[in-house]
Amino acid sequence: MAQITTLFWDIGGVILTNGWDRESRKEAASAFRLDWEEFQDRHDLSFPAFDTGQITLNEYLDRTLFYRSRSFTREEFTAFMFAQSKEYPQTRAILDKVASSGKYFIGAINNEPLELNQYRIEAFHLRRNFLVFFSSCYVRSRKPEETIFRVALEVTQRPPEQCLFIDDRPLNLESPRRLGMNAIHHQNAEQLRSELGKYGVEV
Repeated sequence: MAQITTLFWDIGGVILTNGWDRESRKEAASAFRLDWEEFQDRHDLSFPAFDTGQITLNEYLDRTLFYRSRSFTREEFTAFMFAQSKEYPQTRAILDKVASSGKYFIGAINNEPLELNQYRIEAFHLRRNFLVFFSSCYVRSRKPEETIFRVALEVTQRPPEQCLFIDDRPLNLESPRRLGMNAIHHQNAEQLRSELGKYGVEV
């Protein structure tokens, strides 16, 4: 096994909660008294473009909510969206320790719309850990597609066999493995610590 020099991490579901998943949207529908089916249909049609930086947050909100008058403001809904993001402290502690060792190049490969991504980077001080963000909103490609992983390898010029990718969704591990990268299916902090150890990454 090649020595691991590079770690790529997913963010939502690993370091932080997901930014804007089905559960969060369900809570929004309840809090703002939305027609769930209508909101979800419009979300499904709009989110791929939102997630890959092709439309802005305001355009997403126009398509999903503010195509008609509402009893709440755009600012109130945006604040609710941002408030869904929380940190997983045990996993973040692992990331902090790996990053502070100075032994590895550490980057993020994550699916996130632009405004949510920027908020999460700032609010949770993600730059202290990550040297680069291969986010869907910047790369214009989403996991599980191979393109986003190819870009990460090409830009960093890292041999795939020296790379380790961590994600909480098994489907997202298939493309990097096909490219020759190592991968861990993240389930919880202790399991992640154990799996990292198998690759020689001490935590």
